Amino acid sequence: MQLVIGNHNYSSWSLRAWLLLRQFELDFETVRIALFTPGSAEQIKSYNPAGKVPVLLDNGLTIWDSLSICEYISEQHLDGKGWPADPALRAHARSSCAEMHTGFMALRHAMPMNCRRTVENVVISAEVQQDINRILQLWSGALNLSASEQFLYGKFSIADAFYAPVVFRLTGYGVSLPEQLQAYCDRVLALPACQEWLKLAQEESEVIEEEEV
Repeated sequence: MQLVIGNHNYSSWSLRAWLLLRQFELDFETVRIALFTPGSAEQIKSYNPAGKVPVLLDNGLTIWDSLSICEYISEQHLDGKGWPADPALRAHARSSCAEMHTGFMALRHAMPMNCRRTVENVVISAEVQQDINRILQLWSGALNLSASEQFLYGKFSIADAFYAPVVFRLTGYGVSLPEQLQAYCDRVLALPACQEWLKLAQEESEVIEEEEV
């Protein structure tokens, strides 16, 4: 398998697919394309005509969009283990990921992922706070429903991969969290795969001014 991604420092959608593959110790090659550099748009389109990353190449197939990639990985390489085994938890996890996939625009634009940067005394608008409150509600609901003291739905799942960029955001912007949810963020950040991603981000030198990638 090959996974085409953007910058480690900025590309939150790339992180989601990459983290799932790495956390489940699947064998794949990373193809990194530095976004918004000369020729990068054409290079991405050679893999995905939509011009977006990430893109997964596997057995002659091209799969694009992070959620589709994660679903494919779970079905084809994890025997469905990307999602919780329990039907109720699985339905909740899928709904949580779908909400992340389509929502939280205020948070995304006001707090873009930047793994190299720590912001102090950030001013949080009412719209961003509303997004944060909803995310915390989702996390609390998942942890309570699963009775988990580890990840959202017990074992690491696609849902944790999907919310990992939010963990990086809330941490980097110094957002105060309830003890249970701060502990969850700490566990995600402590994952060897997340530490590897962070190290790769810190080694990059590109600077992107875009609000979201």
